[in-house]
Amino acid sequence: MKIAVHGLGRMGMQIASKITESGQHTVIALNRSPEPVQELETLGATGAYSTEAVVEAFAGEQAIVWVMLPSEITDQVVLEWATTLPAGSIIINGGNSNYKQTIALSKQVAEKHHTLIDIGVSGGIWGYENGFPLMCGSDSEGAFAIIEPVLKTLVQPGGAYRHFGPSGSGHYVKMVHNAIEYGMMQSLGEGFRLLKEGPYQNIDLAAAADVWQHNSVITSWLTELSRQALVDSPELEGISGYVAESGEAKWALETASEMGYTVPAIQAAFDVRLASQQGETNFATKIVAAQRNKFGGHNLNGEGKA
Repeated sequence: MKIAVHGLGRMGMQIASKITESGQHTVIALNRSPEPVQELETLGATGAYSTEAVVEAFAGEQAIVWVMLPSEITDQVVLEWATTLPAGSIIINGGNSNYKQTIALSKQVAEKHHTLIDIGVSGGIWGYENGFPLMCGSDSEGAFAIIEPVLKTLVQPGGAYRHFGPSGSGHYVKMVHNAIEYGMMQSLGEGFRLLKEGPYQNIDLAAAADVWQHNSVITSWLTELSRQALVDSPELEGISGYVAESGEAKWALETASEMGYTVPAIQAAFDVRLASQQGETNFATKIVAAQRNKFGGHNLNGEGKA
């Protein structure tokens, strides 16, 4: 099938590359700066240097455009596509967006006679190699069926995808995923701090993580990433402990409040990140910053969202 990918940042580039290299689909690549487009052309993608070029590439047929851009500009860009593409086209929002905004945006896109599909993308910078976990929502099962071949490509070899329900449900599941992630990351960070600053001196933290990774109850990818960071630098030199927070955990906390209950573990992890940005850092927040770097390629001193 033919699909355009708009936005070739860290995640968009991986998605476009994986689809292109499969040899099963035609990718049309669009990005604000030309260098990523040129790189994808060397892999076999069709470079597009304007929205008009994307539209022309579909030659009046139903278009499929995967938008992979920051949440701050995604709604605007999606609506621009909705006024440009041939009627009956499919627009995929693969970024991190508030599910409530997604529901509203889907209605606006439908008024333009298109379908919006929301896909929460996880897997970090390892999704390209391991396969992406894809959390999908759409009001149209027919449109979802049309894009399934691309999803089957992106989850290879070990990822997974699922259509969870109407518009916004994919972003909702991803929101909850990221909120859980916050709590897990903070818990590991605090545990390693207890080891480092506890009554037993010179405990090998990487060795402890290695033992935990051999079928203990907390065996996990995050534990492994922590182990790798500690092997690289037992004292985590060069890491400030500043930890960025994304909109998704905040949205999850707001949603829980609207539903009338508290999520104390997620709230505490969120608050620690906010405090780290005001200079309240320690070995635990350094561990969390190191984890973010390992799974998402984020700057060790706080840049980037996740």
